[in-house]
Amino acid sequence: MCYVCDEERRPSRRGFLSVAASGALAGLAMTSLPAFAAGGATTNLTADEALAKLKAGNDKYVSGPELCAVQLNAQREHVAKSQAPWATIVSCADSRVPPELLFGGLGVGELFVARNAGNMVDTATMGTIEYGSGVLGVPLIIVLGHERCGAVAAACEVVEKKTKFPASIAPMVNAIVPAARAVKGKPGDFVDNAVRESAMRTAKQIATKSPIVADLIKKGKVKVLAGRYDLDEGKVEYFA
Repeated sequence: MCYVCDEERRPSRRGFLSVAASGALAGLAMTSLPAFAAGGATTNLTADEALAKLKAGNDKYVSGPELCAVQLNAQREHVAKSQAPWATIVSCADSRVPPELLFGGLGVGELFVARNAGNMVDTATMGTIEYGSGVLGVPLIIVLGHERCGAVAAACEVVEKKTKFPASIAPMVNAIVPAARAVKGKPGDFVDNAVRESAMRTAKQIATKSPIVADLIKKGKVKVLAGRYDLDEGKVEYFA
């Protein structure tokens, strides 16, 4: 495929959505599209290099956490017209789990983040992930659960006590219930076991249910991992 560099002739963001609506996005992603909707080049990091960068950032956060402006004004100007994020983080909406901070105080334009209670993947989140890898060229996807997750604890209550939750909270929690049921009665803390199980199931869902991500994994261009953030120690661990 030949790509036209003239900015005026590049497809617009609306054009991208039209392509997706027509069902052609999967085919386009298989050719490793440039980030035409945002302009500019994609990251040159591999999934392994991105993971190493996340690990180094988390080590920095644990050993010597500092909050610094890191020239945010210059960073904002640099990425205002284009972005090249190098990792997608699907994390909980919990206010104690901000990905940019716990991975070392990263600046704007580095992480592609989707957050919701329980770090689950619905249609909008899956589309976000597919856009990140298929269009922006993000090589690494992390599903990040965390210690003492309230959404997971609620799912465990459903399993143990048949608790019922109101309004939209109910279907949100129910999506986590299968993971909680799978680990009920196993050694260790019920909620923490469910946190790990849910993150692993969600990572597997992303890797197998998305044709875009699955194809990129097959070609060695994308990796999907699950992880758990420890609220007490600040450490992120990864597991398959």
